[in-house]
Amino acid sequence: MSWSDRRLFLLTGLAALAGCGFAPAYAPGGAGAALRGAVALADPADRDGFDFAARLEDRLGRAEAPRFRLDWQVATEPVGAGITPTGAITRYTLKGRARFALVAAGSGATVTSGTVESFTSWSTSGSTVATLTAEQDARRRLMVILADQVVARLIAAAPQ
Repeated sequence: MSWSDRRLFLLTGLAALAGCGFAPAYAPGGAGAALRGAVALADPADRDGFDFAARLEDRLGRAEAPRFRLDWQVATEPVGAGITPTGAITRYTLKGRARFALVAAGSGATVTSGTVESFTSWSTSGSTVATLTAEQDARRRLMVILADQVVARLIAAAPQ
C-alpha cells in the first residue's frame, strides 16, 4: 500500500467516524471531560471499596465542583477453581460485581445506572504469606477492572 493510498484510507475512515457522531471522550467538550472533577463518590466501607473508589478517583478526578454523585456497591465471591485429587484447592477465582448509579446533584435524577461484572484469580501453591499476598493483589486488580468498566459506562452515558 502506497503512502497516498494510506492517506486516502485514513481520511475516509475519519470522515466515516465523524459522520456517525464519533467524538473523542476526553476532547474539550467530550463526555469524559464533562465528568472530570464533577463526580462526588460515596465513601468506601472496606478495603475492596477503598481500592475501587481510589481507581474511580484516578480516572474521574477528585470532585472539585460536584455536579453528580456516584452511588456504588461492590461485592466479591471467591470460588475454588483448581482442586487436587485429595481435595486441596490450589487456585481460586474471585468473581466481582459493582452496581452503580450516577445521580444529578441538583435534581436527584438518575443519569445512568447499571451493573458490571468481572473476575480474576490467584494461586494458593506457595507459602501462607505468598497466598495471602496473591489474594490481596487479585482483589486490587479486580477493583481496578470493575472501576474501569464503570467509568466506561459513565462516559458512554454522560451528558455532553
